[in-house]
Amino acid sequence: MESLFILVSIAIALMLGAISPGPTFIYVAKNSIAISRKHGLFTAFGTATGAAIFGFLAVMGLQAVLLAVPSAYLALKICGGIYLLWLAYKIIRHAKEPMQLQAQSATQMSFKQAFRLGLITQMSNPKIAIVLASIFTALLPAEIPTYFYVVLPLLCFCIDGGWYSLVAVALSSHRPRQVYLKFKAVFDRVAGGVMALLGLKLIFGMK
Repeated sequence: MESLFILVSIAIALMLGAISPGPTFIYVAKNSIAISRKHGLFTAFGTATGAAIFGFLAVMGLQAVLLAVPSAYLALKICGGIYLLWLAYKIIRHAKEPMQLQAQSATQMSFKQAFRLGLITQMSNPKIAIVLASIFTALLPAEIPTYFYVVLPLLCFCIDGGWYSLVAVALSSHRPRQVYLKFKAVFDRVAGGVMALLGLKLIFGMK
């Protein structure tokens, strides 16, 4: 009974973290609206896989390692921030392109590439591992049951994947797509700007 209470508490904390907007939300939304629902779903599965990997690393004690070796954490933050800035550049650069041109390039993106994009975007933010480790440290007992090493990463996968799958399905419907088509340049510039801010925040630790 105690284990169930712990898992429910962790699940609630993970849900609150998943629904907060970030770079993964931007790319799941963009792929769902601009390309197709399936591309959005595969991007969501990629982010969920990244969440599961971070969940496993967190429960294994990655937080202690990164805090003990500040240079490693700094390097991960810089690399992740640069990657987000590159994604921001790509979004803004193609903001003015007509949807027809993007549709042609979209056909070149396979589901595997959409999955990989979601995975790399998720893994570009090492702060997620710290957040997960903090949640686990606060809520897990001193002696972690062995099965938690499997259950917790699966919980991260299901919650993250479930939320972003809902995002993909909702935003790939007809009405959101029509709104995006009408204001494509504005939406892309805003999305690129937010992505750039997230990259800078990751690099410089801006509050």
